[in-house]
Amino acid sequence: MTHPLMQVVGAARAAPIVITCDHAGNVVPDDVGALGVCEADLNRHIAYDIGAAGVSLALGELLEAPVVLNYVSRLVIDPNRGADDPTLVMQLYDGTIIQGNRDLTQAQIEARRQNYYDPYHTAYEELLHARTDPIVVAIHSFTPQLNGRPPRPWHIGILHAGDTRLSTPLLTELRKEPDLCVGDNEPYDGHLPGDSIDQHALRQGRHNALIEIRNDLIETPAQQRAWAERLAPILNRVFEQVKG
Repeated sequence: MTHPLMQVVGAARAAPIVITCDHAGNVVPDDVGALGVCEADLNRHIAYDIGAAGVSLALGELLEAPVVLNYVSRLVIDPNRGADDPTLVMQLYDGTIIQGNRDLTQAQIEARRQNYYDPYHTAYEELLHARTDPIVVAIHSFTPQLNGRPPRPWHIGILHAGDTRLSTPLLTELRKEPDLCVGDNEPYDGHLPGDSIDQHALRQGRHNALIEIRNDLIETPAQQRAWAERLAPILNRVFEQVKG
């Protein structure tokens, strides 16, 4: 199934794994109007997860798993937040004021939720519901440095909150790679209540992992493919452990 601003690729693929990409694009739908940010800001990490869509699609091919992607910019509405989270529609992000979000009415926020948040989460859940004992693998990327903050040394981070059945062996496997600096709940500390993993995995007891890759490492299609090819065998080894 396809929504104009989201996409499901490979719904019929047989693997129990579902690859998700909450921040695949930086699209601002016409009916949202101007957000009051410049084009440069729409092309940096505050608007979407640079490189994450390419990694997700390549991983889906390699793992024979479906992929669900949201292309609406997180500056419009963030699907990786609970519906009642105060940061669902951001007004300030990494020093940039999102002027078009500052005076929204509750009705306008609700319209964005119905139009651009709910369709993604519906497709996300449908893919999982169609599988027995599914595994969620969420792909994100992070900026090497936030404004005024120290550089981030990690190449990749694994986030988890409570359920570490998948994240612990995944961290163990990644740390066998001598050239990788691997973060455990870095560069962020776990999940937010109501975020995508919470909604679709933690509450149902589904295996899950959230993978964060530093975005300067996945800027090009070749880099994205290379990371997917590196991660796919590691993930397969981990899946065998947790499912065995």
